[in-house]
Amino acid sequence: MALLAHIRLLSGCIGLLLATQCGAGAPPAGPQARPLLVAKAQPTQPVDAIIRALLDTAAAGRADERLGLQAGAEVRAFYGTAGAPAWLAADSLGPDAAGALALLAQAPAHGLRPADYGSARLLPLRDSLARPGAPAQRARQLARLDVYLSDAVLRFMRDVGRGRLHRYVAAAGERAAGPAGQPGARLRAALGAHAVPAAMLAGQPANREYRQLQQALARWLALPSAPDSAGQHRARYEQVALNLERWRWEALPAAAAEYVLVNLPACELLVVAHDSVLRRHRLVVGKPATPTPTLSSVIDHFTLAPDWHVPRSIATREILPRLKRDAGYLARNNYALYDGQGRLLDARRINWAGVTAQHFPYTIRQSAGCDNALGNIVFRFANPYSVYVHDTPERQVFAQPYRALSHGCMRLEQPMQLAAYLLRRGGQPVQLPSEAACARQPRPRDVPLRRPIPLFVRYATCTAERGQLRFLPDIYHRDETIRRGLFGPEVAAGPQ
Repeated sequence: MALLAHIRLLSGCIGLLLATQCGAGAPPAGPQARPLLVAKAQPTQPVDAIIRALLDTAAAGRADERLGLQAGAEVRAFYGTAGAPAWLAADSLGPDAAGALALLAQAPAHGLRPADYGSARLLPLRDSLARPGAPAQRARQLARLDVYLSDAVLRFMRDVGRGRLHRYVAAAGERAAGPAGQPGARLRAALGAHAVPAAMLAGQPANREYRQLQQALARWLALPSAPDSAGQHRARYEQVALNLERWRWEALPAAAAEYVLVNLPACELLVVAHDSVLRRHRLVVGKPATPTPTLSSVIDHFTLAPDWHVPRSIATREILPRLKRDAGYLARNNYALYDGQGRLLDARRINWAGVTAQHFPYTIRQSAGCDNALGNIVFRFANPYSVYVHDTPERQVFAQPYRALSHGCMRLEQPMQLAAYLLRRGGQPVQLPSEAACARQPRPRDVPLRRPIPLFVRYATCTAERGQLRFLPDIYHRDETIRRGLFGPEVAAGPQ
């Protein structure tokens, strides 16, 4: 027993000596003090070290999957090798984080869903910081919150600029080219200037149509909706959201201060200058079977008293069956028939019974006149679809509410008024013939524009008019595919 007591006394002295030499201070008061020595020997891991471990580039794919990162590559580039936290002030979130979280909560006003930006994990993790916890646990919470918030913000910036469904569209990439166009670089600069919300929205389309639609949506969401109209309200919201997505894919160039805009579902043509609509014309657009394509081009001239080179599809589908019944159809309707060498032919000398759509070695042209399908004027612009904006002898169709009736070209109401505007815009004398004189004119006459004007043909089933949402029919049935991509397969109740 005496020997055992002696050993215990010796061990205590050695322990006291070691603690003093290591700077431990006063001797321990008892066994309960030993964990303090262990804690000081193993300090809490810094937040930046935890961030580096979370974003381990050696296991980037597995790290993104494990953490559920949507913009993993951009997040790793954003933090670099240092892994310094971006959103923390001391051991809590800073004011930049509050601004970012507030804007993410307003994602529906931009046609986006907060759930796509990790709201289900961000907010509980933020709230957990208000509760007491061990230093090591708190460091892990702060590191994860910092990474998750960066991922959410960078994905939001990418989506609001390029669209959720087409994130790597070439046109969008060109619009966001260069270091200033990279979300990570913009976000890092904004953190230093405490301008995060503005940076998050800086990449969104700047054109009038997108801005006005987004602002009208924000106002509409702020209005109360009746409980019994929840299904219709959701359907309308999704219709606005998918059109905002469309504008992100095909935003108009920022330099286009003055342009002609055709919206196919609206069946109308607008002349826009500095955010104001100067002219509005009704249109007939392509049928669902022969839809008018969306495109970007420049109207650089128009043709008076144009002749019409009948597209092969119309010649074989529509004119050939008439010729099989009546070879005099062409002559009575002011058409001329030519062979492959451009020689004029007499349609009545051809055995049309043996001609098929697959073997149709002819071209058909309709000369200028009152019944010409192009009317008295056609506006020309380069495009690969052989479509134009033109007059029509069938003026009565503009009174119809449904005007998706053409083979793909756009028939314009009051085309001479548009021609006069384009001439005045370029400082050219306005000397347009009357309709009767134009119909009598034996040969087409091209009129070049001193100031060509950009033309954009787009497809939008919801627009904004005077701050209010204007819902339009989905004439080509294109909405549902985008709606499913954005919101899933469940069909919203209410009108589409």
